[in-house]
Amino acid sequence: MLAATNPHEALQFEWLGRADYRATLARQHAERERVWAGGAGTIFLCEHPAVLTLGRNATLANVLAPGDIPIERIERGGDVTYHGPGQLMVYPVVRVRGVVDFLSRVAGALADACAAVGVTSAEWRRDPAGVWLGNAKLAACGIHIARGVSVHGFALNVCTPSDAWRGIRPCGLSVVQISIADALGAPVSVEQVAAEAGPRLVHALL
Repeated sequence: MLAATNPHEALQFEWLGRADYRATLARQHAERERVWAGGAGTIFLCEHPAVLTLGRNATLANVLAPGDIPIERIERGGDVTYHGPGQLMVYPVVRVRGVVDFLSRVAGALADACAAVGVTSAEWRRDPAGVWLGNAKLAACGIHIARGVSVHGFALNVCTPSDAWRGIRPCGLSVVQISIADALGAPVSVEQVAAEAGPRLVHALL
């Protein structure tokens, strides 16, 4: 039986800066234990050194030319995707009562954060899942839920280099990737977008 949530504890977000992928995943798993024990949860925000992640259903055929980028096999859904500098990673370690509602809430908060820095019209689409700007993909998503608590999350392209996906077929799809900086035609930092996204994500997931 799960313990009752501590009424004095509130959901929060934490900016980790540039953080190692495996170390961040370990933090998510540790936080999941806390949520299972009754904690309110934490939304971790960070960017990673370049890494490719392969979800449970991933096929190596979608890794075209990885070069020297490390590859991690993980338990989230989905296929292969890229994480790296210029990309905001959003990891909500929280209780999830409905998967589609959860994903749409997170995506809506990210779309609002994009609008706050000048990129409007970003929207959640369930199929193919992600945040889209017209016909271009702005954020990928992939989560894993165990005993009602999520790990993994969204990867929002803030100022990701346009050639970052050259060596893979992201999510097994041939789609155009776009970043906030591309859409703005001006520089923007991951930390700047994280500052806009954090409070909005907390509000959306309360």
